[in-house]
Amino acid sequence: MATILVIEDDKQIRDWLEMLLIDDGHQVFLAEDGVKGMQRFHQYLPHLVITDINMPNKDGLEVIMELLKFNAKQLIIAMSGGFRNISANSNLDLASALGARAVLEKPFERSQLQALVELVLA
Repeated sequence: MATILVIEDDKQIRDWLEMLLIDDGHQVFLAEDGVKGMQRFHQYLPHLVITDINMPNKDGLEVIMELLKFNAKQLIIAMSGGFRNISANSNLDLASALGARAVLEKPFERSQLQALVELVLA
């Protein structure tokens, strides 16, 4: 179906997303932070990037800006569970304003992920 890059610092979530997306027929590449994510992006040029917002080294908002600077039409889904005093909604509102095509608040269900991936790739 599609080539998808997942950028997520939490290994359990990253592995879960990989399993779900592969089960749905996608080719999946993984990165544990924004720096490695950008390296993998330039290596594989995926159709879709799914990125967490709160990560070490380079956060998801920086990743979104860099991706869209490289390709203004890049498909991006941002996800967040919030961080310290910042709510998930605040992070996701910023991600949308920067150009993410869709957002997911953690925790989310498999069906929510599948629906958004289908919608964004359509």
